Amino acid sequence: MIPTRPEKDAEFMRAAIALAHEAGRCGEVPVGALIVGPDGLVVGRGFNQPILRHDPTAHAEVMALRNAAELLGNYRLPGCTLYVTLEPCAMCAGAIMHARIGRVVFGANDPKTGVAGSVIDLFAETRLNHHAEVEGGMLASECGGLLSAFFAARRKRPAGG
Repeated sequence: MIPTRPEKDAEFMRAAIALAHEAGRCGEVPVGALIVGPDGLVVGRGFNQPILRHDPTAHAEVMALRNAAELLGNYRLPGCTLYVTLEPCAMCAGAIMHARIGRVVFGANDPKTGVAGSVIDLFAETRLNHHAEVEGGMLASECGGLLSAFFAARRKRPAGG
């Protein structure tokens, strides 16, 4: 079990929110992710970039996993905590499990594609071989508000613009 420190969790989630803002400035859905090593140091950062990179796998979590794996020189990240502003999707949950992330802390629930309890809970699936601890709802209103504002602005844009 990875120890939790609520004040540090909030600090790291705020850093993930800053990354989500970066995604929004790039015209991407504003989701940010941060990976913290067992020593409490940030080892990976990412934000949504599927449009920029022409890559459907370039979700915030995957980008942070790639960054951390490169920095640490290992595709396995045991003992690390991933902070992400939105509940992971199935693709990201699979990548998180393959990386052996120990703990996932997310902000807003995703009732359409979230697999940490909203649609299904892949992290609780006993037939899978790795199980991260999952905590949802960290700074949820701030994370959800960022997404709501992004989609509201997108709906106001004229067609084709």
